[in-house]
Amino acid sequence: MQVTVEVQKKDKKTFAVVITSECEMVGKLAKEITELTLIDAYKGLLNNPVYTKGAACLKHVSCPVPCSILKALEVEAGLNVPKDCVIHFIKEEEEKLS
Repeated sequence: MQVTVEVQKKDKKTFAVVITSECEMVGKLAKEITELTLIDAYKGLLNNPVYTKGAACLKHVSCPVPCSILKALEVEAGLNVPKDCVIHFIKEEEEKLS
């Protein structure tokens, strides 16, 4: 399902977060994460509010949305470059043709 993550700087350390999706679980996460701080970009997986709230709202552990939220935060904060991240699965047939 398509998800849109918007992160906008409010001040030096605070960022507004708007997440839209038709996915019910992501919708729950969107209600939980409406604001992040700069320090959230540095917190590890086990202490990060995006991942802890994601664990409570999302059923699929491989959901890429939490990572996407943090990537958007990093870009808006100037900590990372705005480059797309892609997961590409190569089927065995494709490998044989290469």
